[in-house]
Amino acid sequence: MVKRNTRPVMVGNIQIGGGSPVIVQSMTNTDTRDVKSTVEQITDLTQAGCEVVRLAVPDREAAEVLSDIKAKVSIPLIADIHFDYRLALLALSGGIDGLRINPGNIGGKAKVKEVVAAAREKLVPIRIGVNAGSLEKELLDKYGGVKADALVESALNHINILEELNYREIKVSLKASNIPLMLEAYRKLSGLIDYPMHIGVTEAGTVKSGTIKSAVGIGALLAEGIGDTVRVSLTGHPRHEVFVAFEILKALGLRQRGVELISCPTCGRTQINLIEIAEQVEQRLVGLDKPIKVAVMGCVVNGPGEAREADVGIAGGRGVGLIFRKGEVIRKVPEKELVEELIREIELL
Repeated sequence: MVKRNTRPVMVGNIQIGGGSPVIVQSMTNTDTRDVKSTVEQITDLTQAGCEVVRLAVPDREAAEVLSDIKAKVSIPLIADIHFDYRLALLALSGGIDGLRINPGNIGGKAKVKEVVAAAREKLVPIRIGVNAGSLEKELLDKYGGVKADALVESALNHINILEELNYREIKVSLKASNIPLMLEAYRKLSGLIDYPMHIGVTEAGTVKSGTIKSAVGIGALLAEGIGDTVRVSLTGHPRHEVFVAFEILKALGLRQRGVELISCPTCGRTQINLIEIAEQVEQRLVGLDKPIKVAVMGCVVNGPGEAREADVGIAGGRGVGLIFRKGEVIRKVPEKELVEELIREIELL
């Protein structure tokens, strides 16, 4: 994989683009006006590994509490704003680290100019967030519906507004729930601009189905070198978004956070309750940030060999299992003790 070369922008103390690792984002689903709940969720997301958090700012009350939230958290915050340029100005005065707006719907060129002037003063980047569900009517008419070229033209139009104001602290996203559409749009735009791209599959679905759609869409772009920051959009607690994002990045060898767990799919040779054991191990490893690979295998014959690159693992037999390290068996233990013995080995690494 050759990563696309993009210009860097700073969101707080986090660099996006410019050769930096792909940054993981999420978005709170609390009422931003509820400072306590919002801060608690951001803290939870931070502990899960989230590096940038976006907050909805639907009204003045939400904008006015951003400074209170900012003072209580440790990672950069992005204000998500639509239609009212005054909310962007309030967010900037409250110390927000980034804005997500569409310059075309923020209230006219004079008002965009005010927002850009305030953003320039604080060097706050602006993400142009184009979404298939809110394309301009004239583009829908021009292209006969939601098409990749319509998404690209919308993005270029919005970029042009900021470039005319000589502001280039820009990130861009072209989100859609239709994966082929989203892929086509990102691929086309990536050849036309050098701004960093925020990628994701919008309205991907529940944790189960949305994880699959996101892995396919986000993974395909990342494998082509497209994407500087990601958000996995799932219907559920946002901590799931962070977990899935890192799993996608780990699968492509782009980031390493936490333990990589591999396990076999089971077959007729399996003679231990491998499914339950694998689930127990996965649960026990949540929150453990060690750059190691753990294998849970069901076959005592092929298990260690198949997982030779694992740092430590299990290979099941009939009511027993082998604990192995780097493909070498170190001891045999009863099935009921396998999880505890494996965890003990992991703690020693």
